[in-house]
Amino acid sequence: MPVAETWLLPDGVADILPEQAARLEHLRRNLLDALQSAGYQLVFTPLIEYTESLLTAGNADLELVTFKLMDQLSGRLMGIRADLTTQVARIDAHVLPVQGISRYCYAGTVLHTAPQGLSTSRSPLQLGAELYGYEGLAADLEMIGLMIQTLVLARSTGKGLHLNLGHVGLFRSLSRLAALSAEQEAQLTDVFLRKSLPELKTLCQDLPLGQDFWWLAYGGQDIAVLKQGFSATVLADEGIQQAFSDLLKASECVKARYPEVDCSIDPAELRGYHYHTGITFAAYAAGYAMPLAQGGRYDGIGAAYGRPRPATGFSCDVQLLAADSVWQVALSPVRIWAPCDPSPELAALIQAERQAGRVVVQALDAGQEPDRLYSHHLTNVDGCWQIVATQ
Repeated sequence: MPVAETWLLPDGVADILPEQAARLEHLRRNLLDALQSAGYQLVFTPLIEYTESLLTAGNADLELVTFKLMDQLSGRLMGIRADLTTQVARIDAHVLPVQGISRYCYAGTVLHTAPQGLSTSRSPLQLGAELYGYEGLAADLEMIGLMIQTLVLARSTGKGLHLNLGHVGLFRSLSRLAALSAEQEAQLTDVFLRKSLPELKTLCQDLPLGQDFWWLAYGGQDIAVLKQGFSATVLADEGIQQAFSDLLKASECVKARYPEVDCSIDPAELRGYHYHTGITFAAYAAGYAMPLAQGGRYDGIGAAYGRPRPATGFSCDVQLLAADSVWQVALSPVRIWAPCDPSPELAALIQAERQAGRVVVQALDAGQEPDRLYSHHLTNVDGCWQIVATQ
């Protein structure tokens, strides 16, 4: 390879340079501190695992985006994590099998075989929270609130945020009532995910409850209006009623608690259909094609580890949040230049300033001059080291 090409990185992968890295780390720390203050315990998971444990959530999409490699020690197939949720589920089920409710938070780089959206990184810094052991809607409401609070902290405002609520139970119940085959359900799911109304209209013409499937995609975002378009058979179904009840309570809760956040219902949202089991939620903002954060309920995720548990959670990409122009990092503007001097008093002063959060760079030799602008410098005045503003 020519020397000129040795510095090139793969598509979707980029270096994070000092200014951006400082903002990213500052935000990561603040967000994790906020999650921990809400009772979510921080965990770190390994970068690689055997695929048997890494890809057990029944999520075909996750397997497609997971890089795989052969372990030279054991000869077994390993995967590089593309999502931390299954790893936390393994911890909850097997490593820390706590009785009752458990809460975890995490932050770590993941790797995807392909970008998950327009102009997105293949190595995002995923941060999130998971709650295990409670199957009621209250856990989902806590998670929705936690996700909104995370975004408000990152962006310094809730204005401009749009929360989209969905429920996979609507589509699942319709598919059950219509007695769809696995092939028909897969075909419909694909059409819903691609939001292709012309294809959906054609499919619905030959399906049982076809008008109800069509109305699911076309019926609008108001629950009262949405109900008016479904047949009596559908509205009488217990699964449909439960899904509508969850969506109504969630939307009312969000509107009451976060009036600055725009909230709407998308009954045809099937993102993570084979993974989620109940209510789903995603937060958007103007100028972003992908959600800033997303999550939902995924009961039974620990079954593959021998301990099925109710679960709900959310995650976001800290790199995406740090790039948001609304958010500005509050880093100290004070940068101090110190001369090369072995004085113990100077060393003590430098250490004290660094512990106070200020940046102090010391020259490596007596002739070295600062190579960039420093707001202050340390100088010896009558045998006493002092911090003086740079003229």
